[in-house]
Amino acid sequence: MDTTLKVEDLYKKFGAVEVLKGVSLEARTGDVIAMIGSSGSGKSTLLRCINLLEIPNSGRVYVNGELIKMKQMPDGTAKPEDQKQVERIRSKLAMVFQSFNLWSDRTILENVIEAPVHVLGVPRKDAIEKAEALLAKVGIAEKRNFYPNHLSGGQQQRIALARALAISPKVLLLDEPLSALDAKVRTQLREEIRRIQLELGTTTLFVTHDQEEALSIADRVGVMRGGLLEQIAAPAELYDRPKTAFVAEFVGLTNQIAVSVAGGKFDAFGSELSTLPGSVTSGNGTALIRPELITLKSSASGKATVVATSFLGSICRVMATAADGARITAQMDAQDAAGLTPGAKVSISVDK
Repeated sequence: MDTTLKVEDLYKKFGAVEVLKGVSLEARTGDVIAMIGSSGSGKSTLLRCINLLEIPNSGRVYVNGELIKMKQMPDGTAKPEDQKQVERIRSKLAMVFQSFNLWSDRTILENVIEAPVHVLGVPRKDAIEKAEALLAKVGIAEKRNFYPNHLSGGQQQRIALARALAISPKVLLLDEPLSALDAKVRTQLREEIRRIQLELGTTTLFVTHDQEEALSIADRVGVMRGGLLEQIAAPAELYDRPKTAFVAEFVGLTNQIAVSVAGGKFDAFGSELSTLPGSVTSGNGTALIRPELITLKSSASGKATVVATSFLGSICRVMATAADGARITAQMDAQDAAGLTPGAKVSISVDK
């Protein structure tokens, strides 16, 4: 597959604060890459640098194989070398923001055809035809003559997505586009975004705070921390084979258990387990074990005590305290967790 977007060693400072510290990634044609991380980790700045809404201090950005030419300035900043190239590159990029940024004095159809007609010079008839097809694709064709303030947040974001896709971008940049919506609408819309992206094959870079969102729709997920890209991998690899302790703790829930390691193995609640590559091979360590790998069972002789339970439909999270004071969270089928009420004595086992 061709590489549609390539970022090499990107640095960005705001004053004395380094927001990006040498970020590199590649997106192949048709990829969906989700970027997650805590606030201030550099996720949105990365998108804004790719779209040249912010100018990186150094590094290289390639869009569809074309390097964006930058000129280094004496004060350590940089600026685009060729404004015409910037305009051409931007015509291959589309960005959807958390705020919908729709023109309130124009109809939905007019919002969608604005860029193709007035920026790219597409004949109005052709632009309308494509806009109507996109509005149908996002499920809002019947609202073509409405104004944005007559529509719900979810509907407005569908329009923002159609407007971005109207220029047939090589790369679609999504900056937390669903965070302002309620949970049900957010879930529906993320599934729609993935469906449309698969149909169109548009390379997509998606910034989100919602880990479930990232893991459910992305081909690869990148975890950022303090301006660094700690790891980028397929969702299952990121979850099961984290490269750093930060990624292991940041992505999903995890239990932290003090253990003694010998020969790359350790004991956890009577089960002998092997460490992942990169872990300590001997001495004291902290094992990070996912809740779904732990089972609690009622036992009069159990050495742990249930503290609380959380019912989540078909599954249940059960929090317990072990004899040594360690706090344990198990994620189990709700049926298996029935009867595990606060104060109950339980045994702990770990799925190897």
